[in-house]
This record gives sequence, C-alpha cells and structure tokens, in this order.
Amino acid sequence: MKNGFRQSMAWLHTWTGLLLGWLLFAIFVTGTSSYFQEEITAWMTPEVRSVPADGPTSFAAAANWLEREAPGASEWSVYSAGKRAAGLQLCWVNGPDAPADAPTDARLDGAGRKAEARETGGGDFLYRFHYNLHYINWYWGRWIVGIAAMAMLVAIFSGIVTHKKIIADFFLLRFGKGQRSWLDAHNVSSVLFLPFILMITYTGLVSLATHYMPWGIAANYADEQKFFDATFPWPAPAEKTGPAPLTAVAPLVERAERTWGAGAGSIRILNPGDRTAQVIVSTAPDANMSVRPRSLTFDGVTGKLLSAHNPSGAATATEGTMIGLHAGRFASSVLRTLYFLSGLAGCIMVATGLILWTVKRRAKLADPERPHFGFRLVEKLNIGAIAGLPFAMAVYFLANRLLPVEGAGRSDREIAAFFIAWGAVFVWAAARPSRRAWAEALAAVAMSFALVPVINALTTDRALVASLIAGDWVFAGFDTAMLLIATGFGWAASKVLRRSASPRTTRGKRPARTASAEAA
Repeated sequence: MKNGFRQSMAWLHTWTGLLLGWLLFAIFVTGTSSYFQEEITAWMTPEVRSVPADGPTSFAAAANWLEREAPGASEWSVYSAGKRAAGLQLCWVNGPDAPADAPTDARLDGAGRKAEARETGGGDFLYRFHYNLHYINWYWGRWIVGIAAMAMLVAIFSGIVTHKKIIADFFLLRFGKGQRSWLDAHNVSSVLFLPFILMITYTGLVSLATHYMPWGIAANYADEQKFFDATFPWPAPAEKTGPAPLTAVAPLVERAERTWGAGAGSIRILNPGDRTAQVIVSTAPDANMSVRPRSLTFDGVTGKLLSAHNPSGAATATEGTMIGLHAGRFASSVLRTLYFLSGLAGCIMVATGLILWTVKRRAKLADPERPHFGFRLVEKLNIGAIAGLPFAMAVYFLANRLLPVEGAGRSDREIAAFFIAWGAVFVWAAARPSRRAWAEALAAVAMSFALVPVINALTTDRALVASLIAGDWVFAGFDTAMLLIATGFGWAASKVLRRSASPRTTRGKRPARTASAEAA
C-alpha cells in the first residue's frame, strides 16, 4: 500500500483491475453481445424465416397448432421473446395417456407453421455465460461474477479519485505514443462512457441482489420457494371436471394488450378443452422498462376476466426498472446500438487497463527481454483473454454452420468448440514469444471472423448479398458486423507486427517515473 490517499487509491485501482480484469473482460464482452441476443439466435437458426412473431394472430395460430398436436395436454405455454424474436416457442405438459417419449416442445414461425430449426445455444449461451459462467454450478458462478462486479465498482471509484484531469481526458487520444497511447485509450473509454459503465455494473449487482443478500427473504418467508411463489405466481391446473370448447384466444390477447397499452409476450392455457380451463396472458419482455411482467387471467370457456396480476410497490418497481436498464430489452434499435457501443467501450477500458499494466512495468524491468515469471504470466493471460475470447466466439459461430445439423447434443458441441478454441489460445500464448503470440492470435481472430460470412454463404442460402437483396437485415447486419470485427482485429494484428519488426527504441523515450505519475 502506498502512502497518501491518492496513491492508495491508485494502488487499489491497479490491483483490483488486474486480479479480476480477465474475468471482467469476459463478462463485458459476452454481456455486450447479448444486446443482440435475439439477432444472434436468429442467425444461428437459418431455417426459421419468419417475421417477428407477436400479436393476437400468432398466439391464436399457436393455440390452434397445439389443439391439433397436443390435444390431451394439461397445460400449453406459448412464449415470444418480443418483437425481435424470430418465432414462437411452445411447451406443453402431456396427459397421463401420452407415451413417455412424446414431444413436449416445438417452435413455430409467425404464421403458425412448425419450424424445424437446428439445435443451438444461440445468443442465449453468451447471455447466460455473462452472469452464470459455464461448466460450474450456476450458484457459485453467480457469486464469482458478483465478486468481479464489486471489484469493478471499487476499480471505478478508485479510478475516479486518482484522476487528475477528468475533463481533459474527454478530448485526449494520442496514437503512436507507446504507453501514453494505451493510457489515453484507457482514460477516454472509461471517462467518456463512465455513466454507462457505472450504471451497468451497479444494476448488474442489483439484478442478482436476492442471490447475494438472501437475508431479507429469510426474515420474511418460511423458505425461499414461498418468496418466489409470492413474487412470481405460477398457478397449477385445477382438477378437470368435463370437456368444454376453448374460447378464442385472439380476443383475449387483444383485450390484454389494450388494457396494458403494450404487447403480449406469452400465454399459458391450463386444462385446455375442459370446463376448468384458464388462459393467462402476460406482457412481453420488451414491453416496458421494468422486466416484471403483468398478467391477466381469463376463464378459458367464457373468456371472462378472472384476475389481474400487476407487480406494485416502490421496491418492486425500482428493482424491475434497474434490471430493465441493465438488460436493455425495452430499447429501440438506435438505443440498443448505443448500449452496444457503450458496452464495447467497457471492453476496451478493461482490455487497455490490462495491457497498460504490462506496458508500464516493462519499462521498469532490469532486462525487458527476460522479464520475471509474474510479468510473463500476466502477459500470457492478457493474450489468452483479450484475443482468446473473440476467437472462441468466432469459432462458436463457425461451429454452428459446420457441425452436422442433425443429432442430439449439438448445442453442447458448439459450446465445447467455444471453450476448446479459447483454451487453445492460452496454450499458444504460453508456448510462443509474447510479441509473436499477440500478432498471431490477433491475426487468427481476424481470419476466423472473416470466415464466418464465407462459411455462412457456403452452407446456407442466406449469404450476405442474398440477404441484402431480400432485405433480410438481421442476416445482412450479422455478416457485416463479422467483417467489421475482422477488419478491426486485422488492423490490430498488422500494428503489432509492424511494431515487432521495428527497432526497439521506444521504451527509453520518457522517464518511467514521469509516465507512471501521469497514469496515476
């Protein structure tokens, strides 16, 4: 610990940022990609060609499909992820006479036709990874992510305290200046996007507040399940009393949408075709800023409104709004793009902070060509995290196109490809000289992202040009984004290659002591 308050905060900023920086980078990257979760899922299921499925007509079509295909079920559920979702997800609970291996789910397009889509983790895997991690128990994964988020808050506030020229840093970005350039990039990405980074970190902690602080539940409920039953009511089907025709679903959805002034996102039909039938209509996840859904329950035979569930109370509204701010599901296309760019700035902030740690200390090494073990370890971990994760994501997309479409466990193989690719970059970084490993890993990332639209064109009929002609903006946008990312990493790889080939004279340009003081 250094003497003096500012120096102590600089020490805290440096070490909290370093020790959890690699994990924070992964959380930021996968979380940022999740702002286009539905678009990623749509691209990874090219068989589904529907327009966004929403509204009374599509829910009625889904109910008609279930009436034909699952007539004896005790419960039907139809979900839409919102206006951007390509299709409806259906689930049902089979009756006692159904075979044990009878299907219990299906996916429909907006016209009520069954879509035979490939099995994939889609955008959901990246979304869940950013708060659950993977291959470890979700309970501990959330704790690890929570500790990293707390460290992020500490790093943010200690970084604010240590900043001497916070206004000047809005406008200061110098290229080709070695350590100064890395410091400028770190400062600009953190200062310019500070409100977003603070918001996203704090609301991320709030979204899992009951996981991190369960004592309020323990003080007011006999067990955790009673809390969830009260907060998220989930009525069970009543005992059947005799057959009766199911009322038309579309008018019920229309009435619910008029009542809320917002779109419906799901319907549950309990005991369909029985006199005890009920239809529960709930709001869409992108209907409001708050993520807590409202619902109306109707009699499934007469269509009479039975009850309304509307989460209320200041605490519930605050919590739901904060989670909604974090997830950004309510956002328009423009606002969603701003969310994405701000998240990208957070990724740059973390990455440049990690790289800056090694750049600053390399200048102080007695022999920069033979650094000590701790320095080499950080450098290798930086390569594995900053280049390895994007490479893994590109391989994940490529695996979606290259793995056989049929077969069980396909989504698991996609995810396995993701982690194998990520681990391979760590191994490569450990085996190669750092400068060469940086250039090679960045070039591999660029090539893998550039391959995504190429492989997509070779394996589907939804290539970039065809998508542009057809006005399929999700596929065209995804392929274009892949090419832009490839260009960015290709530029970074060429910069590292040129720097590796140039005479090493830059480290002596400025006294290390002066540069360190500016960084603080």
